[in-house]
Amino acid sequence: MTLAIFDLDETLIAGDSASLWLEFLVRRKLAPAAILEQERALMSAYYQGRMDMDAYMALTLSPIRHWQPADLTPLVEEFIEQDIAPLVYPEARDRLDWHRRLGHELLIISATGEHLVKPIAHSLGVNHAIGIRLECCDGIYNGRTRGVYSYQEGKITRLQEWLAERQFAPALTYGYSDSLNDLPLLEYVDRPTVINGGDHLARLAAERGWGNLRWRL
Repeated sequence: MTLAIFDLDETLIAGDSASLWLEFLVRRKLAPAAILEQERALMSAYYQGRMDMDAYMALTLSPIRHWQPADLTPLVEEFIEQDIAPLVYPEARDRLDWHRRLGHELLIISATGEHLVKPIAHSLGVNHAIGIRLECCDGIYNGRTRGVYSYQEGKITRLQEWLAERQFAPALTYGYSDSLNDLPLLEYVDRPTVINGGDHLARLAAERGWGNLRWRL
């Protein structure tokens, strides 16, 4: 079996789903406008590979504290329809379809919360997704996370856990990402491809003979 692994943000979609979600919540008056500037300050560190994930997740999960997952579902569906679907790269859909035609398993793995990653994956016709796990207390989100973050080397840890749970040992793996934070993932797979990578990652791709694609809306 062959496994194709995709990053989500800035890889399959032309944007960051967590940032877009906060903007959506602010528009719906479900989060204070000030949260956007706080989030942008933290995201600037992400692009330099030094994100404080504890601080980031605490901030971005604060609006959904005390929500039940089932109550959040219709809001997430609205968000995907309005804000995510228009940002999916046509080439991303084509590449997903190409893997499907070849009978490959598809997996999206992202450093975004699973409350967004899993339904976005489902909207793209991808059955398997790994995101940062959210903690519930008595069936209610408490604003905390659990387990290893699916971020940087943590993506490999979460991927290996996922494979072990399913007793799945793929004979061939593909990997797609835009981000230097995903260098561990790109080095892990058999056939890595950089999507819209920055100068450093694009240079690494050229040096190592990796795929290097430019996708546009």
